[in-house]
Formats: sequence, C-alpha cells, structure tokens
Amino acid sequence: MRLQLSSLTKSFGPNRVLDAISLDLPEVHALVLIGPSGGGKSTLLRILAGLTTPDSGEAAIDGIPVPRDPAALRAYRSRIGTVFQASNLFPHLSALENIVLPLRRVHLLAPVEARDRAMETLSRFQLAPHAHKQPAQLSGGQQQRVAIARAVAIRPSLLLFDEPTSALDPEMTAEVLEMIEELKREGRDLILVTHQMAFARQVADHVAYLDQSRILECAPPAQLFGNPQSDSCRRFLAKILRY
Repeated sequence: MRLQLSSLTKSFGPNRVLDAISLDLPEVHALVLIGPSGGGKSTLLRILAGLTTPDSGEAAIDGIPVPRDPAALRAYRSRIGTVFQASNLFPHLSALENIVLPLRRVHLLAPVEARDRAMETLSRFQLAPHAHKQPAQLSGGQQQRVAIARAVAIRPSLLLFDEPTSALDPEMTAEVLEMIEELKREGRDLILVTHQMAFARQVADHVAYLDQSRILECAPPAQLFGNPQSDSCRRFLAKILRY
C-alpha cells in the first residue's frame, strides 16, 4: 500500500485537530499511529475511512484520493474495514446477523452466500460457537473479535483499527491483538491507532507519532522507539514506557 497525505487539515469549530499534515510512504503494510490523546490520530483514521471530510488537503491510498463525491464515497467506504474502540455491534442482532447485514445491504450478496461467508469468517476466528449469541451474551473481547470478523468478511482493501483494545482487560486485549497480528501475517494492509507500545513495535512496518495536530516523526519501529528525533516523542515514550 502507498499512503500519501498532502497538507491535510481538519478543524472542529475553533479547534484545529490536523494542521496541514503531509506524509508519503511508498510501501507500507502496517502503519501504527501513536501519540498523546487529542493529537489527531482518530481524526486522521476517520478521514482515511471516508467518515470525516478534511477542510483542505488530500489523502490518497495507492494513488487514489479518498473521494468527496457522495456516491464515490459510499463505494470507497464499502472497501474499507473499520473497527472502533467500541465494537458497534447491533445489540438486537446475533453475531452472525451482525456480519450478514453489511454483506446483504451494502455488498448485495444473496442471503445464502452472505450467511455462508459470515459463518466461514466466524469459524476461521474460532467464533462459530457464538454465532447465535447477541452482543450482551459475549465478553468484551468476543465482541471486538466479532467486529473484526465483520470488517474482514467484506474482503476489504484496507483495515483500520481505532484503539480496538482500549476498553478491554489484559486477557481480552491479548485475544484481539493476536487476531490483528494474524491478519498482518496474512499480508493484509492495516492502519492501527493504539497505546499498546509493545504491540506497535511488533506489528508495525512504520510508526507515526502525532502530537499538537501534526505528524512529528514517522519511521520504522526500531528507529522511532530506539532513537526518537523530537523532544515531544522522547517525552511521550519515556512516560508511557515507564511502567
């Protein structure tokens, strides 16, 4: 995947969340975004998902800009798998039905094909025994794994994860991170926002550090964690890796 950001800017009222950020990664398969809260990570991810429109500038994946025309944007979103902090599963639907729904409504698969693909995906991630359970009957880790399965089932060109383990205990966190690592090993392109520094170091090809609405540095994990160039990144890592 080639990722290009060109003078990308986004404000919410008087608060500028992204301040003319630019980045060109000619070949990256797993990009991890780190940095303090409020630095712009989630907003950048939402722009790449086609869920938030920048005020100015452009983001492009594999040379194709994220569209702004509503019809083109709908088609673009259908090719992106996004997983948020909360699983965002429909509470009245079973795990299976949560996966079938976008396959039927967005991707227009026939009912039998959608159900077969959903069950195949659940089975692949050892979730088949939970297929007919509603989210309230699942643990937090299971809910997030179903959300990831839903994102994978659409066969996306890119997977985006916005702090998918932030609300989970350590055991559930490990379950979800193992699932993401498996997707990386398969060669899936992914962009991940996380505060799990050990996982970032392990899974990333490149790590981008965002603070004060800008990308202050971006480098392979060994370089960024071993020799951060900005004072801000050094202070952040010293604080977050202290314990």
